[in-house]
Amino acid sequence: MKLGVFSFNTDYGIRADDMARACEDRGFESLWVGEHTHIPASRLSPYPGGGDLPKPYYHMADPFVSLTAAAAVTKDLKVGTGICLVVERDPITLAKEIATLDMLSNGRFLFGIGGGWNAEEMANHGTPFKRRWRVLRERVEAMKAIWTQETASYAGEFVNFEEIISNPKPVQKPHPPIILGSATARGRQRVVDYCDGWFPIDLLLDDLPAAIADLRTRAEAAGRDPGSIPITMFAFPGAGADVLKRYREIGVDRVVMVAPRHDDDALAFLDRFAPMNAELA
Repeated sequence: MKLGVFSFNTDYGIRADDMARACEDRGFESLWVGEHTHIPASRLSPYPGGGDLPKPYYHMADPFVSLTAAAAVTKDLKVGTGICLVVERDPITLAKEIATLDMLSNGRFLFGIGGGWNAEEMANHGTPFKRRWRVLRERVEAMKAIWTQETASYAGEFVNFEEIISNPKPVQKPHPPIILGSATARGRQRVVDYCDGWFPIDLLLDDLPAAIADLRTRAEAAGRDPGSIPITMFAFPGAGADVLKRYREIGVDRVVMVAPRHDDDALAFLDRFAPMNAELA
């Protein structure tokens, strides 16, 4: 099982390039950052974690600029979005950004995506909250066309374009792995329908073995090899060595651990978990 690290990637915390060097030096497989383009001052949408929205959500740097900086100072570390809010981005522009990052990193990008929870944030980008999953699927399908076809077209309810040419193409073929963050049964079906991996949050799952079994059953029903859909677990603080070993035993392929928000705390966190890289491999 591989170990990755999630950084809140704020303007007051450890820099993405510094965090990337530290992760690679300590043997971690990947570095992940999240995305919020902004937080509406209205704050009508409740924070899924309960209570007030934590400070880092107001301070996240752009993920693709940050991951490019991270890739530039490392050689083997994979860089990923955990998660990218596709419903807030133009798919033609996003396809170009991802292909460029994959090229500059020599094929090290992991494309974590999700539907998002902040309705007002999406509305500011023109995406209706109740249609976000349809928007997400169309934009993912459109990007796949752009990445894999010399001359691409797409016709949908929310995405439409005819005969476009976009280069560079991603280094990874047919494209970087698309890993969906969702903890629900419907989310697992979406993974099977149009994604390459599953990326749930540990705190949202009451019965992980049952959820994994459900994912595999859905994959088989769709004619997909369940083994071709790796599972990446997003682990909040509290996931110690015993928990990590249990995840490995039940079939999790990667765990992404949430690092503290400040430089010294983040580095101490990496030092504490670094020995687990060899133990879990």
